Parts: sequence; C-alpha cells; structure tokens
Amino acid sequence: MSYFKKIVIANRGEIARRIIRTCNKMGIQTVAVYSDADQDACFVREADEAVHIGPSQAKHSYLQIEKIIAAAKQTGADAIHPGYGFVSENSGFSRRCAEEEITFIGPSPEVIDMMGSKIEARKQMEAAGVPIVPGYNGKIESEQQALEIAEEIGYPVMLKASAGGGGIGMELIRDRDQLRQVFSSTMQKADSFFGDGSLFLEKLIENPRHIEVQVVCDQFGQAIHLFERECSIQRRNQKIVEESPSPFLDEELRQKLCETAIRGVKKINYTNVGTMEFIFDEQKNFYFLEMNTRLQVEHPVTEEVTGLDLVELQIKIAAGEKLALNQTDVSQNGHAIEVRLCAEDPKTFFPSPGKITSFILPEEIRLDLAVEEGSVVSPFYDPMIGKIISYGETRGQAIAKMEAALKMMRVAGITTNLELLQDIVGDRLFQEGQFTTKYIENRLKSNNLVL
Repeated sequence: MSYFKKIVIANRGEIARRIIRTCNKMGIQTVAVYSDADQDACFVREADEAVHIGPSQAKHSYLQIEKIIAAAKQTGADAIHPGYGFVSENSGFSRRCAEEEITFIGPSPEVIDMMGSKIEARKQMEAAGVPIVPGYNGKIESEQQALEIAEEIGYPVMLKASAGGGGIGMELIRDRDQLRQVFSSTMQKADSFFGDGSLFLEKLIENPRHIEVQVVCDQFGQAIHLFERECSIQRRNQKIVEESPSPFLDEELRQKLCETAIRGVKKINYTNVGTMEFIFDEQKNFYFLEMNTRLQVEHPVTEEVTGLDLVELQIKIAAGEKLALNQTDVSQNGHAIEVRLCAEDPKTFFPSPGKITSFILPEEIRLDLAVEEGSVVSPFYDPMIGKIISYGETRGQAIAKMEAALKMMRVAGITTNLELLQDIVGDRLFQEGQFTTKYIENRLKSNNLVL
C-alpha cells in the first residue's frame, strides 16, 4: 500500500529522531521544523528537509499552528506527525490539518476534545462500564459547591483541572480549610495553563499503582491492546521509570484490565494509537484515570515486548490501512524497562542546561536520545534528553542490563539525574516490585532531599 510521500514532524528532540527512523525504514521523506535553539540539533540534521519556524520559546515556535501548517504546504508534505506534547493533543491543530487536506497522524479532533476534558472522559468511560474513581462528574462552579461535594465524597480528595495534564492543576486536599486555601489559585492555574478553569473532584486513592494499557485502533472498527505498562515510579506525577509487563499484575487481572481498556476505546470510536491510564488501589481494584490520545514517551517498552513499531502502526492507520493484526496475533514476550535521562539536578530537580562536553554511552542496549556529545541542552524545553531501554527474557535480566548500562554511562558538562536512576534500579524495593506512586517521595524524604 502507498502511504505518505512526505511527513512533517511537529516536534523536536528524541521523539523527532524516533519518527525519522521509522519514516526512513518506510521510504517516507521527513521535514523537521525547528526553533532558534534547535538549529544545530540532531533531528534537524537527520531529516530530509528542515524549516525554521521561530524563536526559542515554544509558544513562538512549536506551538505555532499556522507556522507548522505553512511548513507542510511549503515542502509539499501530505501528513504531519505531532509526536507527544506541544500540539499532539490540540484539536484545533487537527482541524486545521483537515482544512488544508493534510493528514493528522492521530485521532479525530472530536475524540481529542472528548478525552481532553477529564470530566467528559469520566462520563464516557462510566457509560462504557469502565470503573472510574468515585467523584463528581461535573464542572464545579464555586468554592461552596466544592466544599459540599468534598464532604459528600469524603476526605481526602483530589482537586483537578478538567483540561489538565502532567500533574499541573492537581491538588491533594485533606480537609475543608485546605480546600478553601487552594480552590481559587487552582482554578486560576488551570485557566492560565490550559485556557480552561474547569475543576472537578474525585476521591484520593491512597498508595496507588499507575498502570496503563496501549491500544491500537484502525478506521474500520478493529481495536486491539498491546498489553500494559507499569508507570508508578513518578515525581510530581511525572513518570521516571516505566516497564512492561507490570510486576503487580497476574494474568487474570492483566486480561481483565486490557479488556476493560478496549471496551472504553470502542465506546468512543477511537482511531490510531492511544493509551488508557488506570490507577490501582491496595486491594487491586482499578479505576480509569485518563486517556492520552497520542504516542507516549514510554512506548519503547511496549515495542520491545511485542516486537511492533508503534510509529509505523500510527502511519499505516492514518493512511487508511486496515490493521493486519488480531488480538491473538500479539503476545507479550520477555521484559523491558525504560528510564528517562534528564538534564536536571537529582537533588533539587532544577534544570541543568549547557553543552555536553563528554557523552559515554553503553552498548547493546536501546538508546532513544535527543543529544550527542557536543550538543547544547536548551533551557527552553522539557529537560528529558533521552531514554535508556533494556530488554531481557525475565525482569531480573532486564534490571541487570539496565544496572550495567547506567553504571557505564557518563555525561559531562551538564548535571543529570543519572545517579538517581542508578539508585532506583539498584534499590531492593524496585527490584522486588514493591513500589507505588509514592516511591520517589518516600526515598527523597528518607534522604532529607527536596521534592
């Protein structure tokens, strides 16, 4: 089948390089768009063409919808891959692509809108019979209403921005006084970051596990899952370590979780690649958390255990190809672990931009990197500079390979979280699979470090 002749990559860094690799394999030309800060970046050099779209700040470049559309028209591209972050879950961008008859490699704008509203997503999943965290499925109009709802749900509760993501616009509330203190500021933050001040409340699940299901859906109603990823090791709701399979699940619970995810995506007529995220309580009950209507940062662990190329699947589905896979064709083999290498101080988590003067990398392990020796890490974007992915026939083998790789790795010129990653992977609790989303918080507290 003929796919696209040329794809604009509306992103940067390691995900841009990742998309370029698959496009090269498929014989598709690529166009990088780049800001001032990225003019010498690896992804710009590796693309077939590159178009400058503005100053270093993302709001003047990578978030400029019209500049990205113009780059596609200028270069004759017939599709745009948004990667993750930036415009990847922007329904307005998806609509502009459709208006210009350029294929957006992702779901429909209507589904992006539906799942982008956490309130609406909760309603849709509840209607599909997917368990949701107990809470209030409507927009909270006032502080007084919030207080009444919180009393009904029972403290502790989570106050969340409906349009939020990445942990922004989320507050843990343990009593009435605390809710009064943060209600207005949370609403303002939600409006400032997302252009939508809508808030909702849900019951806090104490000491949860965060586990997600990778789904793939074509335009003909076929929907399959590619099993789960364990994402519980986080700091401020930002994932640091991911793996597949989850050490928390047995086969029966895994099947139940994955079947539930498929029920949810079929309800909303989802197309392309997406992720259904769930939270587990200590009794192994699970609840829908949110859906990400895009490729995930942690997609490589799924690729390693299934042998599938998720970017290739995205492109084929967007081009109108029917899924060549049935659920029985997909199996989960071995174990994969991913850690995120970030240019930040592991003690304060402050960003650490600068020039990488030396970069010693491990061999025989997958590396999805944004940088190389001599690269300048910009202060303008997310501090993640790459991902290290290990694979083994067992979880123990994957951990051992990761430990060896991180021990061999050296980064000079900037400060990174390499030491923290080494500490996590070598920790007994991680190796035994005994952790929740509170893992990092508890370790930092025990070492008297800041959160």
